[in-house]
Parts: sequence; structure tokens; C-alpha cells
Amino acid sequence: MTITREAPLRTSLKPSDHPYLSGPWSPVHEEVTVDELEVIEGAIPEDIDGIYLRNTENPVHQPLGRHHPFDGDAMIHQVSISGSKASYRNRFVRTHCFEAEQIAGRALWGGLMDPPGTGERPGFGAHGGLKDTGSTDIVVHAGRALATFYQCGEAWQLDPVTLEPLGKAPWGPLDGVSAHPKVDEATGELMFFNYSKHAPYMHYGVVDRAGKLVHYTPIPLPGPRLPHDMAITKNFSILNDMPLFWDADLLQRDIHAARLHEGVPTRFALIPRRGRADDIRWFEAAPTYVLHWTNAYEDGEEVVLEGYFQDKPMPDPLEEAGEYSHMMAYVDEHSFQSRLHRWRFDLATGETREERLSDRICEFGTINPDYLMRANRYVWSTTTRPGWFLFDGYVRHDTKTGEEQVYRLPDGVYASESPMVPRKNASAEDDGYLVTFLIDENTQSSQLAILDASDIAAGPIARAALPHKISSGVHATFVTHAQLAADARFHARRSAA
Repeated sequence: MTITREAPLRTSLKPSDHPYLSGPWSPVHEEVTVDELEVIEGAIPEDIDGIYLRNTENPVHQPLGRHHPFDGDAMIHQVSISGSKASYRNRFVRTHCFEAEQIAGRALWGGLMDPPGTGERPGFGAHGGLKDTGSTDIVVHAGRALATFYQCGEAWQLDPVTLEPLGKAPWGPLDGVSAHPKVDEATGELMFFNYSKHAPYMHYGVVDRAGKLVHYTPIPLPGPRLPHDMAITKNFSILNDMPLFWDADLLQRDIHAARLHEGVPTRFALIPRRGRADDIRWFEAAPTYVLHWTNAYEDGEEVVLEGYFQDKPMPDPLEEAGEYSHMMAYVDEHSFQSRLHRWRFDLATGETREERLSDRICEFGTINPDYLMRANRYVWSTTTRPGWFLFDGYVRHDTKTGEEQVYRLPDGVYASESPMVPRKNASAEDDGYLVTFLIDENTQSSQLAILDASDIAAGPIARAALPHKISSGVHATFVTHAQLAADARFHARRSAA
């Protein structure tokens, strides 16, 4: 195993006992490349061939005020797997804000829990005053990795193979890009949304396979909202307007406090992929908040949407967390009680039907990507340690039978969001793997881990040692080398023409 280290960064972060600056959330500041990871358990399957990318909230500088786990700088951890071998590298996302703080050698922006205007620089995002970190999501589109921020900053591009920074996406609109854009590999299109505190409060756009913005339209809402994710089907994009949003009276005083607005339903906007505001079909449903969808598809005259319904979207403070009581509750699935759920929108009648798919508290789900926009049977969710934003296991849901298979990691070991990767020449929907990073607080180490998606209860079938312990993070994706090669051929033909 050969390790190459990049030039050290400037950091002003001090040792801390803050729950999201220590333990499994301890930041790592070195950037390295490892040519081949040492396999320490089992064997990496030969029928995985692609790249696993995971985004990370990884602060570099001492916070100016109160630190929230989603204030960190974006660090992408990447493993490339081919021929039963794996290489590793990690790099920070070089946003404009990251570079400005590297020059200054200290933090210039406040965080999510700080009053607006904290810091020395004007901020970005729907919240106002925040640093644009690109630290929430990671997808691959048109041969480029895109790191995005859930408060609507720029979309930051990287080479998915080398992690070389490629600057901000030139198609990004003035109101930014939210996390969770969706890619349709069949058409090569990327669908995205943004939201803001000024009318019309939301926009929706489409970027084609060549990386060109080909559609952008307002989605008028009654006021500022806090959507987090979207979904796509073959013909529609699905956006939402949910009753958990900023308190209007406090917002007039520039105080950003979200509350559940009683009596306000959840609304879903079904818009044709390149439709306009007049084309939207609105559907109402039970009040809730949803962080993440798992899939959507068309079923005759119905559009089906699946995701995680929160039974208590405005959770009680976790008193045992002291000064972090509110923060802990809003990042704790056991406080907001998220469960797998299905919505059915009847295009003929305009009615919505709902059903609970699981009583288990879980979130951050994945499906076989070959079943995106198709009726799928299986969902793989993560479970979390109560009171924390830490993944401590997995659930494999069979949405046809209701059967659930569970794997719980050993105490002190935590996972990352784990894409389902179909086996080459897969024979069934669940014929494949879950790919993840593990953080082991018992040994102060991290590993690449691979699980059999059809038998997660057996635990990892392979583990490979990473060169350092990484910090817990947020979203991840997997792209095959075949898809990257197809993107490269498309761009080569386009350049030649």
C-alpha cells in the first residue's frame, strides 16, 4: 500500500468535546491517495466495477459561534473498485468560501445555529448568511461529480476518478442548486430544484447530458418553504410544499426558526419533466415532513412515490443533550420518527392514497439503481443510534411481503450512506451489494466494507483498511466505470462534431 499525501492545509480547529466535532465526527484534515487498499476480511467481489463517493461535513476552522453538524466543509472520500482491488483518495471541495478561509487561515462565516450576519462575509443559501460548502450531497452527471449544499449554494464539480476540482457548474442559476438533484441515466438528464426567501420561492430545472441548462421554470409557492429532496418518474418530476417551514413572524425579525404549521396539509407538485407552472398537478396529503425519497414511478393512471414519513416533524428537545438539545432532536430519527411510507397520486381523480410500509424507525434509503423510476420491491435503509446522527445498522425491506432483514453493527462502529450496487449480470433485484465506509471507535480506524444485499444479516463479506479514520458524513453515490466510459465517449463525439 503506497500512500501519497497532498500539501497540508491551513487549519485553526481546536480539540473539542462537542458531540459533532469529536468521536466518530472527528474531522480529518489530511488529503491522501492510496494505490491499493489492504483487504483485511474476505475478498472484494470481482463483479463490482466502479467508484464509491461519499460527501462529508468536515470542518477545517474553529467555529465563530455554535457548531452544527451540517456546518462542515465538504470532503469527498472515494474508493475505486475493479478486478477485486480498491484504491482510495480523499479531497476537500474547493468552493469559493473554502478558498477564502484558506487564505485567511480562519473561519469567515457563521453556522446554521448562529444569528444571521455572523462572520465577516455575506452568505449564500436559502437560510441566509451561511457559507456555501457543497457538503451535503454527491451525484455524478455527464461524467462529473457534483457536490451540492442543501441550503442552495453552487453545484461544485470534481473529476470523479481523480477528485480534481473543476469549479462551479456553469449552468447553476442565481438562486443556486439544492442538494438531491436526480439523474436519469437513460436520457442523461439531471433534474434539480432550488428554494429561497423571495417569490416565487422555488424553481425547477433540467440540465441535459452535455451539461447545458435546457429548462428552468418558477414553481410558485405561498411563501418561503424548506424542501429537502425531489423525485422523478419517466414523465414527471415531483416537488413538495410541506407544513414544516419558517415561522413568518420570527422571519420578519430575521430569525430562522422552523415550526409545524397546524392545519396545513402536505402538497406535492407533479410537473412534466419540461413543464411550466401552468402544467403542475397539485396533490394534498397528510401533514408531515420528509427528508428523503427512495423512488417514484408511474403505475397506470397513478404516480407512486416512496420515502420516509415523519410522525413527529417538530420533535421534542432531547433534554439529556443539554445546550445541544434542539440540534440533537432535529438530526435524530428517533425524535422525528421517520418510517418508510408510500403515496399514490391518482391522475384521473386528483386524490391521494397513503400507506405505511414499515413501522421501523429508519431513513437514508437506497434501491437497486436499475429500478429507478420503475416499480421496485426492495429498499435498504439505515438505522441510527438513538439521540445521534450516526448510522448503526441496516434494514432490508421487502415492500411486497412486509418482511424485514436487519443487521446491527457492533457497538462503537458506524456506517455511511450505502448505495446498492447490482452485481454484473444480476439475476434478481436484490442480487448485488451494499458499499459503505465504517468508522470504528473501538480501534480508531476506518474501513471500506461490502455487504451482500440479499443477505445483509450476515454482515460484511469484505473489508479493506483505509489509511486514516474518517469523519461521519452524509450522502453517497456509486457510478460504474462503464457509465463513466459512456459519458467520455459522448463528450468525445460531441467535441469531434
